[in-house]
Amino acid sequence: MDDADTPKPAPGPDLRSPFSTVPIEITISVGKTRPLIRELLRMERNAVLPLDRRVNDPVELYVGNRLIARGELEEMDGDAAGQLAVRLTEVADLHDGIE
Repeated sequence: MDDADTPKPAPGPDLRSPFSTVPIEITISVGKTRPLIRELLRMERNAVLPLDRRVNDPVELYVGNRLIARGELEEMDGDAAGQLAVRLTEVADLHDGIE
C-alpha cells in the first residue's frame, strides 16, 4: 500500500482561524418545569420549584439553540472549591458548524 492508499485522518478544527479566539456563551440546562401562572404569582422567597430531572441526571450544553454536549455537574476543588463545573460525557460533531 502506498501513501495514496493510506487513509488520512479527518481534518480537525483550524485553530489558526481568527475566529478561534472569539469567546462564545454556553448555556447549561439542568432541567425544566411548567408551572401554572397562578403558581408563579404565589411564589415567595424560599419557594421550591421542582424540575423534571434529578441531581445526578446529565445536563445539556447549548450554544444558542444548538445542543453541543452533555455532561455531569461537579463541584470544583482547591482554590475554586464550591464552584460548579461540568464534566463532558458526550460531545456533538461540530464539524458541520454551529447553527
